[in-house]
Formats: sequence, C-alpha cells, structure tokens
Amino acid sequence: MDINEFLRSRHGAARTETLRKAGFTQRALAKAVSDGTAARLHRGVYTSGDADPDVVAAFRADGVLTCISAARFYGLWTLESAEELHLSCSTGLARRRVAHHGARQHPDHPYLPVAGVADVLIHALRCLPELDALVLVQSAVSLALLSTDFLKSRLPGNRNGRVRATLDAVLPRSDSLLEVLAHTHFTRAGLGVQMHADVPEVGEVDCLVNECLIVELDGGTHLEGKQVKKDQYRNNAAMRMGLLSLRYYYADVVHHPERMVAEVKAVLRNREVGRYAPARYAPGWVPPSS
Repeated sequence: MDINEFLRSRHGAARTETLRKAGFTQRALAKAVSDGTAARLHRGVYTSGDADPDVVAAFRADGVLTCISAARFYGLWTLESAEELHLSCSTGLARRRVAHHGARQHPDHPYLPVAGVADVLIHALRCLPELDALVLVQSAVSLALLSTDFLKSRLPGNRNGRVRATLDAVLPRSDSLLEVLAHTHFTRAGLGVQMHADVPEVGEVDCLVNECLIVELDGGTHLEGKQVKKDQYRNNAAMRMGLLSLRYYYADVVHHPERMVAEVKAVLRNREVGRYAPARYAPGWVPPSS
C-alpha cells in the first residue's frame, strides 16, 4: 500500500506516528510531499488531496470530532446535518462555526480524530434537541455499541435528569430512526403501541396501535414494485383479520409528526363510534362461502 492509499483508508489524514508505525519512513514522507502525493497539514499531520474536511479541521484545531459531527464515523442515525462542527479541543479556544464540547471520559477512536462513541453520545444528549439525540443513542444501542444503562451510569445527578429521561425512550430494538420517532410520538399522545408486533396471517408489523390499528413506516425499499405488491397483500390480510392499516413515510414521521398522530387518532375515533360498520349492512347480508 502506498502512502496515498493509506491516507485514504484514514479518511485522508494521519499523524506522523501512525504513518511511521505503518512502515513509512521520514524519507518516504518527504518524497510524498515533494511529488504532491501528500501534503503536510502542520507538524505531525499529513493529508491527501481528497481528505475529509471534517477530519482535517479536527487535526487543524488539535481536537476531536464529537456529538453529531462524529455520528457518521460510527454509522449512527441523524435527523439533520450539522451546520457547525462539533469538537472537543484540548485548548478550548473559541473558533468560528465550531460548537465546543467538554472533556472526554473514554478512549478516542483508535486512529481518527474522533471521540469514543460513549463521549459522542454523552455530548449529543447534552447538546442536541431531544429527538435528534434520541435517534443517535437508539442507533448505537441497536448496533450493540453500548447500553442505556452504561450511559445512565455516566450521567449521574440532578443536572443530568433531563438527558436520562431521553434514554428512557430508547427501544430494546429498532430497525430505523422512523420506528423510534413514531413510538415516541404515539406514546406521548397517550396511545398504546406494540413495536414489531407479530400479527396472525400478516406477519411482523412496525407498530400495532391500541391493538387494532397497524401502522407501517416505509423507507425507500417500499417504493419498489415487488415490495409494493407484498405490502398491499399484507394490508389485505390485515383487513381480513379485522385490523385497519395506515402507512407513513420519512417526511411524515420526521417533518409532520403532529399530522401523523392526528390521523391515527381520527381513525381510532372512527372505529370506536362504528363508522367502519354502517348500519345498513345488517347481519346476514354477506353471501355464504361456497
């Protein structure tokens, strides 16, 4: 592997110490700089031409990426992209368009200027809006990177009461950020919700609300032809079982949750007052099965 390939495997930047351990001599580093293969960011750090700008910014600030700026390095879900860089810096000096976070309690990423996942989540819980922080934590738990009990043990005292309450909304299992958000919105609206409920003849559904209404949360794959047909047959099976079904998409759950909850409540009210069983269809009108 040449130095450019190695740097790309490190998101385009690495410390001299890391490069030396990988077998690159000082002479090789000097040659890479002279022929334009690599650049010297400052003392102790080399970069490639296509280096990740956030990684470069962290090295330049002598800090590490954390909170929402570190999420992608661990494969964590996010609702919004960060407008400013979130860093934990040894100097703590103010910089434009940088959100500064406190000290770190756990080991950093082994080779990138990125905080350890526990510190990333602790910083996010204290910094981001509740739902933004919740989806980061939920994805970390779903990936088995850590547990909510571990995070709670690192967030003691009254000052952390609010963030510990956010951790209580984390689900034991969630396959997408839509699930944790929908569960949160439905439960806070006073609805009974079973996630990943196994419904006879239908299979596993995303949400079963008040034991009578199936709510499915559709991502991009549900727009494919075969999946659409499968979903329609599942809807038919649900109707045969006496269950109603609603479907929502990313924009509904993330950007219009109030409208989604209002629609779910409207359907439940209509069911409660019998609007799905008009009186003119008296018992016995359905022809017998042949």
